Amino acid sequence: MINKLGHPKGLYLLFTVEMWERFSYYGMRALLIFYLTKTWVEGGLGIDEQTGNLIYGFFTGFVYFTPIIGGWIADKYLGQRKSISIGAFTMMLGQFCLAYEQSHFFLFLGLALLIIGNGFFKPNISVLVGQLYQPNDKRKDAAFTIFYMGINLGALIAPLITGYLAIHYSYNYGFLAAGIGMLLGQVFFLSLSNKYLGDIGKKPSVTNQSNYSDKGNQPLTKEEKDRTKVIFFIVFFVIFFFAGFEQAGSSFSLYTEKYIHRDVFGFTIPAAWFQSINPLFIVLLAPLFTLLWNTLANKDKEPNIPVKMGFGMILLGLGFLLMVGAVMQRGGDVADSSIKANLAWLVFAYLLHTVGELCLSPIGLSMVSKLAPVKLASVLMGVWLMSSFVANIAAGFLASSVSKLGAFSIFGLIAGVSVCLGLVLLLINKRLYAMMHLNK
Repeated sequence: MINKLGHPKGLYLLFTVEMWERFSYYGMRALLIFYLTKTWVEGGLGIDEQTGNLIYGFFTGFVYFTPIIGGWIADKYLGQRKSISIGAFTMMLGQFCLAYEQSHFFLFLGLALLIIGNGFFKPNISVLVGQLYQPNDKRKDAAFTIFYMGINLGALIAPLITGYLAIHYSYNYGFLAAGIGMLLGQVFFLSLSNKYLGDIGKKPSVTNQSNYSDKGNQPLTKEEKDRTKVIFFIVFFVIFFFAGFEQAGSSFSLYTEKYIHRDVFGFTIPAAWFQSINPLFIVLLAPLFTLLWNTLANKDKEPNIPVKMGFGMILLGLGFLLMVGAVMQRGGDVADSSIKANLAWLVFAYLLHTVGELCLSPIGLSMVSKLAPVKLASVLMGVWLMSSFVANIAAGFLASSVSKLGAFSIFGLIAGVSVCLGLVLLLINKRLYAMMHLNK
């Protein structure tokens, strides 16, 4: 199932499944802050912006907390394949709850089902990607970048479709489309996984270790402990990255709707559509990054993982500096929504954030698959994803503070912290890389 110069065919199946799951999630996420804060007459729930940002932050946070539980259950009891299917159908029900009725009860029921379902789905599909390759296969970073394109292709299409349905019909139809996307992904997975994945992920890791290691249930070696420490250490830095990056769905969305000039050739771009800018750049740039990493790897000049991530954090900070420029163009944090900032500030901020994301997020997925001991593979993938749990809750508090402290202060704070932490990673990269015990 592997071409001599290519990738396993199973990678492209997982690409497709993840694309539809991300269509579902990002289609819902593009609508959520507006659904929470718009009035009942406008089809929303009439929640004030400060509370809405906190609900948004806690929801997107817990979406990334449950993967550590789902990863542990998969490793110990279910295996990755069953866990993915359980998660997919649970998330589909969550989307249908949001679509069923405009009410607080179905809002919280739907969000709870999405949180639980994502816990089963998210860590395990990433583990399957890693298991398609041998531990030291140089194609892994490129494979996860390709996989990341699936994530972002779904994220690109989803806000356009769900945003259109929300504007022209209702939010319920947008959530319904998100649920149907989840169903389509699972149809692909169930019908093609045996053909293209074989037995990968069918058994729990703890009962299948003999396929990978002769160590059984022995304690972790010093090398495995060092690698695990690196994962936890880098997770600490990644929390700060995503606390800034996840402003896209909350403070960025509200700021865009109020204070960014969105008229282009007589057409006012819906604020929800701007959620597609980042995935559009991902789809356009990811092949270039795949080519770049492969070319540099073949020449033994590829930057190590901490260096890539350090650059990612610096680029995030520079993107927020552009948003500070947008605030300054308006004359500061003035409440007058008739004074608009140029659209270019936002677009180029998203561009820098996207390049930073490509240096950090798919590389992190690949890192965990390389470094995690087999018996902890899904759990440590859950730990990686749990960084977004803390980050999204922090992002919710940051977004809710914009109304009190102003966008200038919040965007400037994120910019400064991101650049400083990126520089720290660059300074200590050799020590971290040595602890990974990887052979180039």
